[in-house]
Amino acid sequence: MANHTTETLVGAAVLAVAVGFLGYASKFTDFASGGSDYALNASFRSIEGVSVGTDVRMVGVKVGTVSDIKLDTELFRATTVLSMRDGVPVPNDSTAVIASEGLLGGNFVEILPGASFDNYQPGEEILDTQGSVSLMNLLLKFVSGSGDSGSTN
Repeated sequence: MANHTTETLVGAAVLAVAVGFLGYASKFTDFASGGSDYALNASFRSIEGVSVGTDVRMVGVKVGTVSDIKLDTELFRATTVLSMRDGVPVPNDSTAVIASEGLLGGNFVEILPGASFDNYQPGEEILDTQGSVSLMNLLLKFVSGSGDSGSTN
C-alpha cells in the first residue's frame, strides 16, 4: 500500500513539473497568444536569410513573426506577410528593413517606426522597405577594390 502512495506522489510531482514547464515555454514562444495578431504586408528586393517564422522586431523588441513569403513574378520582389502582435501600433510612415544580428547571427525584419499619428491598418502594405545586404557581395567589393573609397587619385 505504501508503494502505491509513493508512486502516486511521484507521478503527481512529475505531472506538476510538466505543466509548469509547458506554461513557462508557452510564455516565451507566443503559444498562448492564440490568434490575437494582425497582418501587414511588405515587399522586399531581397530577403536573404529570412524565412517563415523569422522575428519581426521594433526597437529591439519582438513584436511579430514572418508568416508567409511569396515571389512576385511580375515585379520580381519577395512579398511577405508580417504577423504583428495585436496592440502594437505601426505608424504608417515606418520602414521595414532586413537587419542582421551580427556577422554570424541570423537576419530579422526590423520595423523602424515613423513619426506619423496614423497607423497601418490590418492588411495594409508597408511601402518603405529595404532588403538584405549580402555580406559576401560586400566582402567581394572590398577585396576587389571596386567599391567607392572616396579618394580622388
